[in-house]
Amino acid sequence: MSIPTTMKAIQIEKTGGPEVLELGDVAAPTPSPDKVIVKVEWAGVNYIDTYKRAGVYTLPLPLVLGEECSGTIAALPTSEAVLKSEQYALRGFQIGDRVACNASGAFAQYVAAPWDKCWKLPAHVQTKIGALSVLQGLTALTMIRETYPVQKGEYVLVHAAAGGVGLLLCQACSYLGAHVIGTVSTPLKAELAKQNGAEHVIISTEQNVVKEVKKLTDGQGCHVILDGVGKDTWEDDFEMIRRKGTIITYGNASGVVPPFAPLKLSPKNVKVARPSLTNYIVTAEESAEYFGWLFELIDKGVLKFHVHEEYPFTADGVRKAQIDITSRGTTGKLVIKVV
Repeated sequence: MSIPTTMKAIQIEKTGGPEVLELGDVAAPTPSPDKVIVKVEWAGVNYIDTYKRAGVYTLPLPLVLGEECSGTIAALPTSEAVLKSEQYALRGFQIGDRVACNASGAFAQYVAAPWDKCWKLPAHVQTKIGALSVLQGLTALTMIRETYPVQKGEYVLVHAAAGGVGLLLCQACSYLGAHVIGTVSTPLKAELAKQNGAEHVIISTEQNVVKEVKKLTDGQGCHVILDGVGKDTWEDDFEMIRRKGTIITYGNASGVVPPFAPLKLSPKNVKVARPSLTNYIVTAEESAEYFGWLFELIDKGVLKFHVHEEYPFTADGVRKAQIDITSRGTTGKLVIKVV
């Protein structure tokens, strides 16, 4: 498969608001020792895209945005050591294969993705589903297997239960046999969360979340709280967690969690974790474990993906996607159709 010398990509030359996003011509990737070049068809939209665009992270500019995609393999790694490795052989890559990837620079017609952060899509899984599933799916699964291994019968609180990660957490924790309590902001979101595995749903704009959680757990609180909201729910989390429970803060939708003294943990011997997906899939073996589990659960019908909206591969399209995702008015996943 031939690769052009230039391609279209969404990039920023300076940090700022959505207006800094531009669609322009950039150099297309070329074959390299440890990368798979993918012709992108779909790209997932995530909060981290907005953090990079706004300058939350200090990164070299200009920068092509996007962290996950799906498409077809256009070129394989050139390193003999990679091509002969056991983990590479496990993936069975061939040019033309449909794959899903965790790769920076995914808002482009082609992306150079680390071979160990790609996975071949099962025959019956649509290419679009690959782009919907990687970042949020792996985030959800790593948290409930490693950050806190969720067990049958435990009470799990999922904030923003109708969001992209929230819906997957509801589905996966319900599958594991937990009692899932979700928080949402509207009745429409409440219905969606229930359809996706939440046993109980609390509408935060109409109900007292702390009181409802205590009522549902006989005053004991939850074994684990999965919080992608951040600042606005942080203090209440300590009221709703049970003794020896774990609070997982993994997102900043309402702002970052403020600094706190370790003594805050001692009244209930609470644990607090702030995991990063990238630190759970560092090795090829770790990546294979979680990609394999992700697509196994998709194959079984455990994980299903709700699409909020498809956006065009234009500057205006990606600007709208970033405005929408930060509005906290979306449900499920936002995706960009590249081709």
